[in-house]
Amino acid sequence: MQPYFFPYLGYWQLISAVDKFVIYDDVNYIKSGWINRNRILVNAEPTYITVPLERASPYKTIAETNVDGSGRWRGKLAKMVALSYGRAPFFSEVFPSIENLIRHETPSLSAYLAHQISTLAGLLDIDTEFALSSASYDNRHLSGQDRVLDICETEEAGTYVNAIGGKAIYDPAAFARRGIDLRFISTSSFDYSQAAPKFVPHLSIIDLLMQVGFTGAKQHLQSYELIE
Repeated sequence: MQPYFFPYLGYWQLISAVDKFVIYDDVNYIKSGWINRNRILVNAEPTYITVPLERASPYKTIAETNVDGSGRWRGKLAKMVALSYGRAPFFSEVFPSIENLIRHETPSLSAYLAHQISTLAGLLDIDTEFALSSASYDNRHLSGQDRVLDICETEEAGTYVNAIGGKAIYDPAAFARRGIDLRFISTSSFDYSQAAPKFVPHLSIIDLLMQVGFTGAKQHLQSYELIE
């Protein structure tokens, strides 16, 4: 799965559901996706938070893309989160970790996101192993499903789990021919108290953590089913 910026709960459920999670960072950067942005509530309205990039291009991979080197955005983003959630029930518990992740110093977008993902996984008591596709697999000559199958075979995987959107992309028969069981994760719907008049689903994990804390978030990690 591509690395995303403080992704929503379903992303963490996917990580929790597997033994090994491949951070797919040697695929092309997608503009206006979730790689370097997400949404939190600001004044009760869903608002984008963004990691600014240097010369981002859909012709570059995520691993070839760098974050803005000026560094000023880190302080501004941390302040934005603090002002938006300063009165949230678990602000004092959660914000120090979020701030440290925002302020993490590295020029590489891939390294920045991988550090964030692995650190938050640890805080959520997820013991899944991580691998960077750019460092672990020499298969960029392949594309799409063939590349995923190659990674699965390299890892001797018996089951491959993908987000629910993968149902439109992957062919179960192709996986079955390689002896691999294809499954998709379907997140159960749930609400939690938010600083908004109407519940806004699929916000960044930041929103959930600020409202229910790390312990509360962990209770939702298993609220999914694996489907064919």
